[in-house]
Amino acid sequence: MIKMPCVILSGGKSSRMKQDKSLMKFAKYNSIIEYQYNKLQDIFLDVYISSKNNKFDSFFPIDNLILDKSDTYSPMIALESIFNFFNSKVFIITVDTPLISKETIRVIINNSKNYKITIAQSGDKTHNLCGVFDTSLLKEVNECLKKDIHKIGYLNKVVQSNIINFENKNEFININTKEDYHKAKGLL
Repeated sequence: MIKMPCVILSGGKSSRMKQDKSLMKFAKYNSIIEYQYNKLQDIFLDVYISSKNNKFDSFFPIDNLILDKSDTYSPMIALESIFNFFNSKVFIITVDTPLISKETIRVIINNSKNYKITIAQSGDKTHNLCGVFDTSLLKEVNECLKKDIHKIGYLNKVVQSNIINFENKNEFININTKEDYHKAKGLL
């Protein structure tokens, strides 16, 4: 088991899905978030969920919920909340990328020692919210928020980052639309 904490980001709008994608059924689970949480519990000692509110059933301990401090939908605000919660490196993954393998997660973590950010890439797509982040980046995150910068990719430009390329693009399918959802279910 990996001792580094894991946080699932589940506070987005799901505007392209037109419903909260984290609460859609997936595999044998009542929701994608429940699927992702259970999968990651097999890898990490501690799994947390970052969200705007507690919209989930009681399948996880309430103490493992990290609530954003702002009503603004922004991954940078989620990072701020997470970095205020922990004082170490943390593995962060979005709820809508449920097909990432345990092996990929281990490769990312094993290659994160000397970097403040270590993230995945498949083909020409960088997955800015799938990787290890050092909470010492809180100062840079706060500076981004002061400048109204909300894209996580910006952090890769201001700190030394490690971007690891993976061949299997399917494991990085991001469920944003009904088509993505059905494709991901078909790949299980």
